[in-house]
Amino acid sequence: MSKKKNPARHRNRAVTVRMTDEEFLAMREKVEESGLSQQTYIIEAVTGTPILPADGVETLLSEWKDNSKDLSNLSRQLRGLGTNVNQMAHIANGYGDLPSEQSLERISENVNQARKAVEKIWRSIRSLTSQQSHMAR
Repeated sequence: MSKKKNPARHRNRAVTVRMTDEEFLAMREKVEESGLSQQTYIIEAVTGTPILPADGVETLLSEWKDNSKDLSNLSRQLRGLGTNVNQMAHIANGYGDLPSEQSLERISENVNQARKAVEKIWRSIRSLTSQQSHMAR
């Protein structure tokens, strides 16, 4: 008597694997660390999908959210700087007056702060990307 395959079932193949006690315990530990089911863990391992520990995923998500907030805040600040520069250019063109040295220094300081903030965020993003690519290997 042959087994009937359920055509509605996406994964219709079962695999049996024999392991030593040590191999089995190591696999179970990794499955638990990942927070995935054993089936999902094995399929992701076979397909080359990076497997992060459950707390590692939460940490990455938290860092990405922080970076997203920082970039949003920085974008708002840069729009404000652009508005200030446009207002000064409009006044200079309309009245023939140039912005004061103090105004230009303040703008330069704001631009430098924005540049440093962007560099810090990019370093963080590169670090996260590097961590993820190492985990993918």
